[in-house]
Amino acid sequence: MTDLNTTVRDPDVCVVTCALTGVLANRKQCPGIPYTPAEIGEEARRAYEAGASVVHIHARNDDGSPTASPEVFARIKAEVRQRSPIILNFSTGVLGDDVSEQCSYVRESRPEIAALNMGTMNYSKYSKTRKSFVFDMVFPNTYEKIMKLLSAMNEAGVKPELECFDTGHTQGVWPLVDMGILKPPLQYSFIVGVLGGVPPLVESLQLQSKLAVPGSEWEVIAISHGHWRMLATGLVLGGNIRTGLEDHLYLPDGAMASSNGDMVEVAVRLCRDTGRRPATVDEARQILSLGSGPGAS
Repeated sequence: MTDLNTTVRDPDVCVVTCALTGVLANRKQCPGIPYTPAEIGEEARRAYEAGASVVHIHARNDDGSPTASPEVFARIKAEVRQRSPIILNFSTGVLGDDVSEQCSYVRESRPEIAALNMGTMNYSKYSKTRKSFVFDMVFPNTYEKIMKLLSAMNEAGVKPELECFDTGHTQGVWPLVDMGILKPPLQYSFIVGVLGGVPPLVESLQLQSKLAVPGSEWEVIAISHGHWRMLATGLVLGGNIRTGLEDHLYLPDGAMASSNGDMVEVAVRLCRDTGRRPATVDEARQILSLGSGPGAS
């Protein structure tokens, strides 16, 4: 694994990640959302060709419902690998305490990166029009649950991506580092715009990045409204960025995106317009301390 402590990080290079599908949005909301492994593979190719170097993936059944089946994740990896060399980041998020399926596909498919949610939160969406909640749930992530997932990632040589929705999630990383089961250099994702987490403000990213372990990489994930504004903020502050149909469905002019490639094209243009450039896959491997990576084969 590359030692970033001895590697000079070019601040002008930005890792662009594309979150292809998520678990909540469906084709009634956006026809471009992929469901099947082949469709996800095609969207990963479009994202790669548009300039992304990483794809973040949730698995779906063919009818669009979410699944944590290790077999489906294996098929997704195969479909992506047939089409592009883009870096794979698999979600491990689950509302329950049972993470056996997540640990299985991390160990078996061995993506280069796996997302690791770093704290419990109210995960809700409120409609001002209806004056009611669209959904209202608790997303539990105890240390016990986190450590089970982290153990599987360490065993498989998979890099954890620390998903932090709030400042307590970022601050709460340190015990895992102190225990030696989470080893720097770290990779953070700071999610803004989710009710129950930090708001989509410049100050949110400034504070989150200050709380991160020194020498770490971080990216901004901006959900729904404010997506493009917060990506621009992340770029100015020196972070990496994530876009894609999991995070937002619309282009800056208000038109609905027809594919993840459309979203990445705008993100790459935004990157260049702020004086930075998107990382190649090889550059992203070095920046994120992936080495050749288990998923590179």
